[in-house]
Amino acid sequence: MSVPPHRAPGASDPGLSFRPFVLLMAGLMAMNALGVDIMLPALPAIGKSLHIADANQRQWIIMIYVAGFGVAQLVWGPLADHFGRKPIVTASAALYAVLSIVAGFAATFPLLLAARFLQGIAAAASRVLVTSIVRDCYEGRQMARVMSLALMCLLAAPILAPSIGQAIQLATGSWHWIFLFLALFGGAMALASGLKLKETLHPEFRRSLSFAGVLTAMVRVARERTSVGYTLASACTYGAILGMVSSIEQIFVDLFAAPRLFPIIFALAAGAMAVSSFVNSRVVGRFGTRRVSQSAMFAFTVLSILHLAVAASGLETILTFAVLQAATMFCFGMLGPNFGSMAMEPVGDIAGTASSVQGAFQTCVGALIGIAIGQSFDGSTVPLTAGFTVLGFAVIAIVFVTERGTLFRPHHPPVAS
Repeated sequence: MSVPPHRAPGASDPGLSFRPFVLLMAGLMAMNALGVDIMLPALPAIGKSLHIADANQRQWIIMIYVAGFGVAQLVWGPLADHFGRKPIVTASAALYAVLSIVAGFAATFPLLLAARFLQGIAAAASRVLVTSIVRDCYEGRQMARVMSLALMCLLAAPILAPSIGQAIQLATGSWHWIFLFLALFGGAMALASGLKLKETLHPEFRRSLSFAGVLTAMVRVARERTSVGYTLASACTYGAILGMVSSIEQIFVDLFAAPRLFPIIFALAAGAMAVSSFVNSRVVGRFGTRRVSQSAMFAFTVLSILHLAVAASGLETILTFAVLQAATMFCFGMLGPNFGSMAMEPVGDIAGTASSVQGAFQTCVGALIGIAIGQSFDGSTVPLTAGFTVLGFAVIAIVFVTERGTLFRPHHPPVAS
């Protein structure tokens, strides 16, 4: 049987044609996006219901989930390299659904945080497994293209999630139903993975669960210059996104006094990122991951400087925030997929463990950055825009060192789009 044109010779067959495969990967990735974004409009209600006095403490409902999401990736990767992708992704989606129900019935803040931490652990499997499954089936620029298309579909989640959360809360009068919606979504992903997805890990690539084997794989990932550099750059960009997500509800409530506009502006920013991901999927095959992502990182830094100048001068309005934040988010759509693909290039034969190590590092470092930005909220957008500016310069420095001072160089020959 000939290999479909989208896949390289020797690549795995996921049992799905190209478009359904992308949609399933996007759906699995969306579990994490929904787990964060759908409850942002409900944070004040959750705080009131569970007697959380300090508004900044509500951010922990988001960040504790991200913490679980980060640390658990070190576990899911080796498990997926040993048992295979399908059983792990199916079981973790089912676990996500169960823990969503537990969180939905939480009567105290500590219990909610515990459920959220465990829910993040379950969602972490989707982060590791999606990258591993895509790497099993695609490589290089085609992998970046698939990840961009999946991200484009995935971004329907943050575009719609705040509005869905707000609608559920208005319709039911309770934030608890938001978690029940997450349970239904997780259950649907478990069924789809269990019934439609084939195992993509070749038998000869299965690895033992010995500590020495896992440690050897982790050391190899840590020694790959490209892997380390672009993983660290990804951590910085992810931290910027988390900083925005953790503080944006307070920006619209405390600064702009316009909570009803929050889902609309948030959707605008996420929509810009979705458009960018689609554009990336069309141009990355021609120009390459390095040229596209490195152009985007300079644009991101310039936009962050401009936004910081507006915020620091006291000229920030809902309009300036919406326009500049959407423009900045547009850059993220060309950073994440390409940085991730380049980080995976030298470690494709241990994709599960490599993805888990990279994902855990990216998420945990990103969470620390996001917490620092979010907890610095002072009633203005200065901490957020200052954080973006610092991170922009950090990404440029990291990529410059990773590429040994040579930017915008092609790495693979162009492929047909």
